[in-house]
Amino acid sequence: MNAREVNFDALVGPTHNYAGLAYGNIASQKNKDAPSNPRQAALEGLAKMKFLADLGVPQAVLPPQLRPDLATLRTLGFTGCDAQVLDKTAKVDPTLLAAVSSSSAMWAANAATLSPSPDTADHQLHISPANLISQFHRSIEPQTTAAILRAIFPAALHHPPLPSQSRWSDEGAANHTRLCQNHSSPGLEIFVYGRDETATAAPKIYPARQTADASRALARRHQLNPDRTCFLQQNPAAIDAGVFHNDVAAVGNQNVFLCHAQAYLDQPRALAEIRTKFAALSPSPLHIFEIPDEELTLTQAVETYLFNSQIVTLPDGTMSLIAPAECEHHAQARAVIGRLLAAGTPLQSAHFLSVRQSMRNGGGPACLRLRVVLTDAELAATHPGVFLNDALYARLVAWINKHYREELRAADLADVKLFDECRAALDDLTGIIGLPRLYDFQ
Repeated sequence: MNAREVNFDALVGPTHNYAGLAYGNIASQKNKDAPSNPRQAALEGLAKMKFLADLGVPQAVLPPQLRPDLATLRTLGFTGCDAQVLDKTAKVDPTLLAAVSSSSAMWAANAATLSPSPDTADHQLHISPANLISQFHRSIEPQTTAAILRAIFPAALHHPPLPSQSRWSDEGAANHTRLCQNHSSPGLEIFVYGRDETATAAPKIYPARQTADASRALARRHQLNPDRTCFLQQNPAAIDAGVFHNDVAAVGNQNVFLCHAQAYLDQPRALAEIRTKFAALSPSPLHIFEIPDEELTLTQAVETYLFNSQIVTLPDGTMSLIAPAECEHHAQARAVIGRLLAAGTPLQSAHFLSVRQSMRNGGGPACLRLRVVLTDAELAATHPGVFLNDALYARLVAWINKHYREELRAADLADVKLFDECRAALDDLTGIIGLPRLYDFQ
């Protein structure tokens, strides 16, 4: 059974803005109320996708969600035509308007958790959309996310989001890593949580978003082998430093795993479990890079998003680190990367890409993508219109330049013209990717 990994990146939506909605996300709070540049944000994300595709890494796109979400506002009692609903909300609760206007679905790493068919007992691709209940502006995404994933992966086994209750708080693949010999072989699935009802260790400043109960429920429903599954708790100190998801402190690919030395609670035991379970399923050596505070502090890790880089396998079998441009200009982060590349492992190259608009809202390169391992049969069953090539790239660049505003401020969110522009943009996009009835308004 041959399988390969495809990166599905979300297209940044036309309402990309800086409302500072994500408590615990330091960059998001720092840039609250600054003007945003939706066109630049979308073009930066698309350029990253094109760069990976040109490297020979399979790349696809996920469409944005319609924002502002007027259906949610009407559910909350705001009535009238579209313009009246927006105007009333802006006057009564501008924070609510910002929340239902967020383009946060752009961070596809939170969209879902996926377990590929080599890992599951029934040999099916399992997909569980995240419920994202820890943040209101994200909790309105799962229904549309599920519809998009069903349309793109019709042959997969689709589960509903976990119950919308704090015990089952689930933030998706941003807290999930898969290690393996190669993408066709069974992998070790690592679930990371910040909160456990039975544990005493907990952050003191920022909330822990992922729960142990949610992670264990996902593993059960995905029919994973306990011998090939790990459950690790985030270090509470890391969460309080701004590591709101594990992918801000760790990243892995096949037999390479990079993490900060303070990423996990009882980290020696956590890494020993990873080593033991990986050795039982793969003859390949496991290369773990544990970056100590002396080389890069947690604060610097959050500033640079070094661990939110992507590690991708190239066609020649070597791996490349796709890092945010901030790492190139940061002496300590650049030195860490230099040491990684000189270590004689499959990680042989690094590229620095600008996703500045996303970074200002607390999302680096890895936040923008959902990793999906597909067998040849599953790949053939996947909707073909979303796979990036030169022709689709050119059409998407033209689409962004046609529909996206150059600048967006908080006051613009109440403009019904913006809502109409967003609806027209998504209507055009579904024609481009060949999913003409993806949204409720179509």
